[in-house]
Amino acid sequence: MNESLPDIPLIDLRSRSTPHMVEACPALIDDILETATRHYTRPGIQIADVISRHWLARCNTPYKYEIAEIARRVARPGATMLNLSFEWACTTSASEDPVAGGMRLLRTLDWPLASLGRTLVAVIMTGRMGDYVSITWPGFAGVLTAVAKGRFAVAINQPPLVPTGFGRSADWMATRGRVWMRNALPPAHLLRQVMEDCASFDEAKEMLARTPIALPVFYTLAGLQPGQGCVIERKPDSARLREGMVTAANHWVDFNHPGDRGRRSEDRLAAMTEMTGVTQPFEWLVAPVLNPDTRLAFEANTTTGAFRVQGWESDGAATSVLEGVAP
Repeated sequence: MNESLPDIPLIDLRSRSTPHMVEACPALIDDILETATRHYTRPGIQIADVISRHWLARCNTPYKYEIAEIARRVARPGATMLNLSFEWACTTSASEDPVAGGMRLLRTLDWPLASLGRTLVAVIMTGRMGDYVSITWPGFAGVLTAVAKGRFAVAINQPPLVPTGFGRSADWMATRGRVWMRNALPPAHLLRQVMEDCASFDEAKEMLARTPIALPVFYTLAGLQPGQGCVIERKPDSARLREGMVTAANHWVDFNHPGDRGRRSEDRLAAMTEMTGVTQPFEWLVAPVLNPDTRLAFEANTTTGAFRVQGWESDGAATSVLEGVAP
């Protein structure tokens, strides 16, 4: 099956900046933006781009200039909006690796937007504390899923929208209104800072738990030692941690809030928890963890840096499996 599917590009950006992905993968960026335009409509994307640029201008993120340069190089609507989008669901676990030893991170990312499975890229990036591999999309400045050999691996999950009682659209608008009033880091930008600046699991945990952010998020972090894992449920200015062999989906566990996101969040969490001891590659990737909205599946060992990733679309696998080792 893998021989008939496209490969996931592995791009080395250690001597270049994120905007260079535009030149490295122009066809993939066109695919994403065409799909987004059909999904959100051209006027919708243009309006969202304007709002996103205004918010980004007063945001405290150091990556705002990269996003502006990405948008300039892409030269069509959507790049700024998609850089600040936060609409996905996920299932993630940090547990002991029964084969290679140490800890491993297992993770899916779900989003109904088509094309995101077939347009995945793996990017080698660097920071003050060393190199890491980010699983992402061309032109995206933040970090959602990453592993740094000998340090840690981490992924973002999205919590449910805060219910207003007036339906999902009203919930979404209310959430965006609260974000508009803040200028703290987007969660994906904080995660990039952690990958660049933190030398250890403990440093990463501290930074992810204490740094103010623009909106709620769940972080799942896997360190090097057995049992060195945690889920950090974040509100903009507070956090609760669940440590050890941990799993996260898209509903609150440590904070007492209703609701979930994506398909069958509680069922996905239970299924992933049961599968953390599997020994074969992607043996854990079964329903409901794998579902029609799944766009990527990822597993990584933090000690060896070995990782495995595959893109998915609603009708099945969309890429071959990329296997590598973070430098």
